[in-house]
Amino acid sequence: MAKLYFHYSTMNAGKSTALLQASHNYRERGMETYLLTARFDNRAGSGEIGSRIGISAKADGFDADSDLFDMIDKRMKSSTLTCVFIDESQFLSYSQVWQLARAVDDLNIPVMCYGLRVDFLGKLFPGSSALLAMADEMREVRTICYCGKKATMVVRQDAQGNVITDGAQVQIGGNEAYVSLCRRHWREATGDLPR
Repeated sequence: MAKLYFHYSTMNAGKSTALLQASHNYRERGMETYLLTARFDNRAGSGEIGSRIGISAKADGFDADSDLFDMIDKRMKSSTLTCVFIDESQFLSYSQVWQLARAVDDLNIPVMCYGLRVDFLGKLFPGSSALLAMADEMREVRTICYCGKKATMVVRQDAQGNVITDGAQVQIGGNEAYVSLCRRHWREATGDLPR
């Protein structure tokens, strides 16, 4: 039975690596997968999902206007599709998560979403909020804070390493801009931010 999955974590936990490994496992067994990622996140290159450890794969891009149900349906009509993988799923809209749920229910295709749960201010991303509400299964991809505890939060830093506590929710970046921390150290770094 097909399900909608949400694999979530903070930055630099290995979400994209896990996605690419899972897709590889399907393909190694002769099963076709369909990879999608946020079009504006081109850190690995346009139309690429890449991980920090150096592996990557081609993917179709989505943006705010993309109809994901339609994209999946069209792909299923042109190939024998076994599973759909979505990277950077925090950038999905509420409607797009419903489109993915419809693909699971109506097209009987499993959809694996990988993304951040919260932003640098400790607030849910719209796509993550919708996935937390609608996913059939949720799995945490764990990483650790510098203290050794599980990291559940992320801070954004400027070029000098100073923590930033305001700004747009979305700013594409990697290790140079974000650091994953446990809640205690996130609170210390942000000055106990909640407002």
